[in-house]
Parts: sequence; C-alpha cells; structure tokens
Amino acid sequence: MPAHELDTALREQLPSLRRFARWLTRDPHAADDLVQAALERAITRWHSRHDDQALRPWLFAIVYRQFLDAQRRSQRYAGLLSRLGLAGNEHQPSAEREFVARSALEAMQRLPVEQRSLLLWVSVEGLSYQDVADILEVPIGTVMSRLSRARQALRRLSEGETPGPALRLLK
Repeated sequence: MPAHELDTALREQLPSLRRFARWLTRDPHAADDLVQAALERAITRWHSRHDDQALRPWLFAIVYRQFLDAQRRSQRYAGLLSRLGLAGNEHQPSAEREFVARSALEAMQRLPVEQRSLLLWVSVEGLSYQDVADILEVPIGTVMSRLSRARQALRRLSEGETPGPALRLLK
C-alpha cells in the first residue's frame, strides 16, 4: 500500500481510536499518547495484517493491548515504589467526580475496563460481535455473554447499586 493510502486509511480511524482511548484512560493527554503509540505499532507491523477489510478491529485491538500493557507496567512500577516505601497518595478521588456520580456516563466509567471496552466497541463504535471476538481472540459466544453481563452491570450502576466484589464458588 502506498504511503498516501496508508496515511488516509489511518486518518479515517483517528476519531474512533481517540474516543475509545479516552474511555479507557479517562485522560485526554494519556489517550492521545496511547493512540500515538498504537499507530506507531500499527505502522511498524503493517505487513503482518491478514485482512485489508478488518483495519478498524485490528487498530482497536492494538489500542486495547497497548492500554493493557501500560496498565501492567504501571502496576509493576507502583509495586516497586511501594516496596521501596516511595509510593505517594495519587489516587485521591476528585470532588468533580463525586459531584457527577449520578449520571449514566459516570456509571459507565465505573465499569471494569473489559466491560467498558465491550460496550464501547459494540454500542458506540458499531463493531460486530465477530469483530470483537477477533480483537479479544475469544469465541463469539463468549463475547455475547460478556456483553450481557456488562449491560447488566451498567443497568445496576445506573440505578444506584454499589457493585460488590465478584465472588466465585469453588467446588
């Protein structure tokens, strides 16, 4: 693919990628950094794409995996700081977040990343269940059941229920 076609194809996806990254990071600057890193990875791995029609899901998968990798690095770094006794108190809730807690937007933000991503991909970005299954590398039935649970969780949060810890019974 010529450079100008590659540039055009990526530019068409930028608004969706930025919107998705903002939902993941909850920070416009971090979202822009995430999209930039994902686009750099996409360009360097352009030759490894299998399907020209699946550009959008492929880019979403890169953004999502870049986000998860950054989260893991951040957790490792925070663990290292806490072991060294250098951890600060950066995770204070903001007064603004407390004030707007009633809205559906806040309810969506309180969902786990996995559920929020599913809802965004299917409901906002209009990806098919199969596209999402390809992104997550899981069967389509798994996507459908996870999406159902995400919608139920969003409904509960919108109605004001406080989520409890998810417990599993083991035999």
